[in-house]
Amino acid sequence: MSAGSRRLTAPVPAFVPALSLALWLSACGSLPERAALPPAETPAGASAEQPVAPPRPPGRIQLVDDSHAQDAVIYALGLIGNHYQFGGRNPDSGLDCSGMVSWIYEQVAGVRLPHNAAQIAKIARPIDRSALAPGDLVFFNTNGTPHSHMGIYAGEGRFIHAPSTRGKYVRTDRLDSGWFAARISGLRTLRREG
Repeated sequence: MSAGSRRLTAPVPAFVPALSLALWLSACGSLPERAALPPAETPAGASAEQPVAPPRPPGRIQLVDDSHAQDAVIYALGLIGNHYQFGGRNPDSGLDCSGMVSWIYEQVAGVRLPHNAAQIAKIARPIDRSALAPGDLVFFNTNGTPHSHMGIYAGEGRFIHAPSTRGKYVRTDRLDSGWFAARISGLRTLRREG
């Protein structure tokens, strides 16, 4: 390669390859095998080898497999430290809050969500705080508009998000911290109902 065609690359921190391998192994190890439906339960015209998506209300999106919600948390943890970019929808160019959530769910579940927090709130099912589980979505009113910021609930009162403040990077925060607790505008899930 000639000196003029060499690409400049930033050094990769020592922990990144190990973290990537650990996330890859844990993600691969946690995905359930697709179970075939017994012949009596297979809908007419459907193959017993293909999972059947559960019925959902019109305009709502839900996961075919609820384990993808936990996979989303694992994937989001791997993005901590990535930089914030307004309008960003992938880790290479940076992420904003809804870009991060839509990127993650597309990667782990094949679900393409809008790149807009308010639109995602409209198509996800509202839940009570008592039902909040890892992988669910938390929404905030950060600029006088409900659902203007969002993140993925990680469990134990923490959520992962891509804020445009304090360093501008993907990080975790507590739901019960004064600033965020006062601005929660919705809790939603993509998990199946029932």
